[in-house]
Amino acid sequence: MTFIPTRAAGLAALADFVDRAGPDYTETRNFDRGPGDRANVSMLSPYLRYRLVTESEVVAAVRARHPGETAAKFIQEVFWRTYWKGWLELRPSVWTDYLADLASLEATSGGWRRDYDRALAGGTGIDCFDAWIAELAEFGYLHNHARMWFASIWIFTLRLPWQLGAALFWQHLYDGDAASNTLSWRWVAGLQTAGKTYLAQADNIARYTGGRFTAAGLATRAAVITAAPTPAAQPLALPEPLPKGRIGLLLAEDDLAPETLLPGSAEVGAIAALGGRHGRSPAVEQFIGDALGDAGRRAHTAHRAEVTMLPDATAASVGDWAAAHGLDHLVIAYAPVGPSAAALASLGDDLRAAGIRLTAVRRAWDEHAWPHAQRGFFAFREKCIRLA
Repeated sequence: MTFIPTRAAGLAALADFVDRAGPDYTETRNFDRGPGDRANVSMLSPYLRYRLVTESEVVAAVRARHPGETAAKFIQEVFWRTYWKGWLELRPSVWTDYLADLASLEATSGGWRRDYDRALAGGTGIDCFDAWIAELAEFGYLHNHARMWFASIWIFTLRLPWQLGAALFWQHLYDGDAASNTLSWRWVAGLQTAGKTYLAQADNIARYTGGRFTAAGLATRAAVITAAPTPAAQPLALPEPLPKGRIGLLLAEDDLAPETLLPGSAEVGAIAALGGRHGRSPAVEQFIGDALGDAGRRAHTAHRAEVTMLPDATAASVGDWAAAHGLDHLVIAYAPVGPSAAALASLGDDLRAAGIRLTAVRRAWDEHAWPHAQRGFFAFREKCIRLA
């Protein structure tokens, strides 16, 4: 249950898991055996979240070991993360509405603060939930099935706002990203698929945790949660062409695979790794900072260019760095909807005002898949899974 924030560790985790990605995974993936035994799942999500290891690398490795459809279930789970990102990318107002709801809740604290504090202290009396709160704080990880149960208990038994639960997961999960996290909470609440809620049941929890929990006192009905209507999908913005000539490469947390971002012909004059806090726990922020350092070292090896760490990246610090290296055109991996994307949009505007252009490069994986996130996951899967 220790995640080492390097690409080497991610590749080692992939190599360790790949034999189990076929029928073993399909048959056992739903069992939460506790933090001492995670052999039935891949534990790759923190590495995929920051693209220390890319989705295409994971799918290729699994397909090479498991030809045909024997690993279809695992490959489908990789595509779920891509689907959530694409869905939110086409409907960015869902993210901004969530942030507005969260700000409103935190400004009022009306009616939820006492129960919220009791939940975070592990004092609900619901054995599984209190154990998962402690596990989340200690390990920064929960089994996917436990995340669904946790969210359901939070919303329907404890009657706490789903937005606060999503914010809690964002703060503590090593693999938390804006799309997967926010939209999964919306799904449990019955907002993502209209009228379809997920209600945790004690017998289901007991079965899939090996009888570790009794889960007494759970809600037997799912209360109706309301929200603004889901907006229609917007067209995906056109990709930006890679500039010619000497460029500065910026590294940010959403894509830490600089070796494969640019074509071999790209002329990189200097590299800067951009830090920035986005409301995560100290442990998660430390993981991200160390992962940026690892990416910087690999970028130096790949491009033979000087690397500068900018832990508190601002337009002024990035502009000064660019000026010092004689750069007027910078390139960065495209950031999907979320805190990083908002920060980079603001940074790009400020740099542009200073005469420095910032180009965001979107990977082929996202370029091919995201436009198909128009409807539900299974229509998306049928169109995209052949692209991997």
